Amino acid sequence: MSRAFLVVLDSVGCGGAPDAARFGDDGANTLGHIHQTVGLRMPNLMRLGLAQAAGLSDIAGEGLFGVAREVSMGKDTPSGHWELAGVPVPWDWHYFPDTHPAFPPEITAEVAKFCGTDGVLGDCHASGTQIIERLGEEHMRTGKPICYTSADSVFQIAAHEESFGLERLQDICRHMAPMLHAMKVGRVISRPFLGQNAADFKRTSNRHDYAMEIPSPTLLDWAKADGRATYGVGKIGDIFSGRGVDENRKGFDDALMGHLSDLVDEAPDGALVFANFVEFDSLYGHRREPEGYATHLEWFDEAIGPVLEKLRKGDLMLFTADHGNDPTWHGTEHTREQVPVVAAGVGRKDIGQVMFVDVAASVADHLGLSERGPGRSFL
Repeated sequence: MSRAFLVVLDSVGCGGAPDAARFGDDGANTLGHIHQTVGLRMPNLMRLGLAQAAGLSDIAGEGLFGVAREVSMGKDTPSGHWELAGVPVPWDWHYFPDTHPAFPPEITAEVAKFCGTDGVLGDCHASGTQIIERLGEEHMRTGKPICYTSADSVFQIAAHEESFGLERLQDICRHMAPMLHAMKVGRVISRPFLGQNAADFKRTSNRHDYAMEIPSPTLLDWAKADGRATYGVGKIGDIFSGRGVDENRKGFDDALMGHLSDLVDEAPDGALVFANFVEFDSLYGHRREPEGYATHLEWFDEAIGPVLEKLRKGDLMLFTADHGNDPTWHGTEHTREQVPVVAAGVGRKDIGQVMFVDVAASVADHLGLSERGPGRSFL
């Protein structure tokens, strides 16, 4: 029985979204601009067809390749992943204004009340790493949690794992999630960090996303309904609020590559493995570091080579992305882009331009699932 591995390279867009101007992103192109600025050497994914899919070269690939476009009115993680899993977002997300303060007073008052402090720090749009560097020492002195957001529909709370406490941080995020979800804020995210001062603060791998409940069954649910084993790698379990995921394996990207490799060895026939590699986005896209982004892409390509070689006959491994985050673009937010679709295990095929929901339909088709959702299979 066939297995399927759906691998999301978080934020690795390839430009060209027809509605990019609506989001202020007309001309953004994550892969294209990194290639122009730094250059990219990715022989494994290029051989499958990434270069042609992303418009980096006319050399045809040996695998399945094309690009996908999104219809959900967002350029965020839940919108992209939900739609890739067959469920476009049926509402408009709430976004906080880029002002100071950014949050309604009742939100920050509730955070402070729960934490027993006389206020919060931040209350603004910010880069997660930069705000920890700026406010982390004050947070450790005062115990006040650091609250911030971005151009995405998120409410993030950063706190020191030891001085504030990881469980306490997760408790406050869990407490705040219903209030924020009622406002159509997509995620409340706990952002723990360690270190003694601004020079050595580092976020840990114990991040947890408290996402809104997805409104209808996804590819993961379809697979479970047909009795298939389902695995999440990275933040998949958080994005889908645990729905449809038998087991989720987390860590930084190097650990996630190990988990994906192990699942190629271990996952039973008929299994669905859904993975997200986030550090393209979190470490390099938001920080606007094209050199670091290029280095991480090349690391991923080198590391995925041995994993591809272990695929069994009949396996599908499909690589795509959830949005863009062009590190040469203005600002620090995601960019509205189409995304590459590249796959091994189904022969050579140029699928041209498809939709995000077609990814779910195609994976379901490969697995022989009863449900295919609103998309069309391109296999």
